[in-house]
Amino acid sequence: MYAIGLGDDGAELRPLEPWHAEEFLAHLDRGREFINQYVPFGSKATDVVGARQVLQRYADWRAADTASLHGLWLEGRLVGGVLTLNFDAENGTCEVGCWLEPAATGRGLVTRAMRVLIDWAVEQRGIHRVEWVAAAGNVPSIDVARRLGMTRDGVRREAHLHHGVRHDVEVWSVLAPEWRARDH
Repeated sequence: MYAIGLGDDGAELRPLEPWHAEEFLAHLDRGREFINQYVPFGSKATDVVGARQVLQRYADWRAADTASLHGLWLEGRLVGGVLTLNFDAENGTCEVGCWLEPAATGRGLVTRAMRVLIDWAVEQRGIHRVEWVAAAGNVPSIDVARRLGMTRDGVRREAHLHHGVRHDVEVWSVLAPEWRARDH
């Protein structure tokens, strides 16, 4: 359907759809512990049926125009992805997020993919405010928000219960005029 090149290393942003269930499951199995440190993304996808259900849920949300899911492939292998959540074109707001398996970290894949996704949200869909929400301890995620030129709006103290621990959650955002004015 589409494959957007993300640089000279062959990284690509592509649709991640229900028919990718087996590949998605293999990817999650490679990175499950790492991916689920701060969020339960894909935690219920422990077999092909569960993986397909996760991907179908996002496909349904995409059809309802409330979320979207996009995979990151490196050297032909699914290694992570980026997504929109709480997508509200009428009010011009959305949240963005990401996940990545450990072997693909440190290459700037999420930052490069997120630039494409935010460009699309702002320029094609008219989104005015893009939010990034991350556990305060998730330093790599917060570093991406910084690299994207987002502003830290605040901290929601102990707002996210995960693995029996209450995590502070940082909220970062970028507004459409700020996004357009950034250095490319």
